[in-house]
This record gives sequence, C-alpha cells and structure tokens, in this order.
Amino acid sequence: MTYTKERAAAAAASARPYVERALRDQELRDNIRNAYASARAVYDELSRRRVSDAASQLAADKDMQEEIRSAIAELRSASRRVKDVKNGAPEPAQTAKNGVLLLFGIVIGLLLNPITGPALRRALGRKLFGSENGFVYQGNGSKTA
Repeated sequence: MTYTKERAAAAAASARPYVERALRDQELRDNIRNAYASARAVYDELSRRRVSDAASQLAADKDMQEEIRSAIAELRSASRRVKDVKNGAPEPAQTAKNGVLLLFGIVIGLLLNPITGPALRRALGRKLFGSENGFVYQGNGSKTA
C-alpha cells in the first residue's frame, strides 16, 4: 500500500511543473486550444465521408492540408514551451528529419492501407498521369494493332 502511495506521489511530483506551466502560461493554452480547433475541424470534415473518400479528399484538398499543418505547428509550439530550458532545443536538422519521416510514414500508410489505398492510388494516378486510358498492359508480350 505504501509503495502505491509513493508511486502516486512521485508521479504527481513529476507532473507538477507541467501542470503549473499550463495554468500560468496563456500562450501555451492558446496553442493547445488552436491545435484542438484545427484538428477538430479536419475531423468533422472527414468523419462525414467513407474512409476512401476522406483519404482522397485529404490528398487533394489544400485547405484541409493547411488545417493539419496549422494543428501540427500549434502542437509543436506548445511542446517547445513545455520543455525545460535545461533540456535545450532539438537540432533543427533532427526536427526536420523527424517531420519528413513522419509525413513519409503517413503517406505510405495511406497508400498501402487496404481500405484507402486503391481509391487513393487511382486518384493520385489520375492526378499525375491524367485520366486518359492510352496505356493498356499486354501481359503475354503479344503486340496488338
């Protein structure tokens, strides 16, 4: 029983600086509120559609992409404000690399997902190569006129 109390006390003590910072820092609260509002707007827009339609819209809609970027920027700003000064800021190159890897992982996940993948790949193919059907695959190597 005392061990559980000690663990709870230690957890509360370690969370205290973050809670105090959140209570005192208006800019931190604004960043979190803005990030939530942006994420909620995207969620509300996408939740009314089928998954494949939502993925296609997300790939094509610049306004929705901007909302997601805004939410991510607000969350990054909030996380920077919460970090202790002694930890220091991460290297800009490392942060950029992590952002690119995250974006790459999301794109690969959307393209390979069995639910969203086929529709998204078709939409992307039409966008990149046009909607014409000039190419027909001839699997056996025969030539047709």
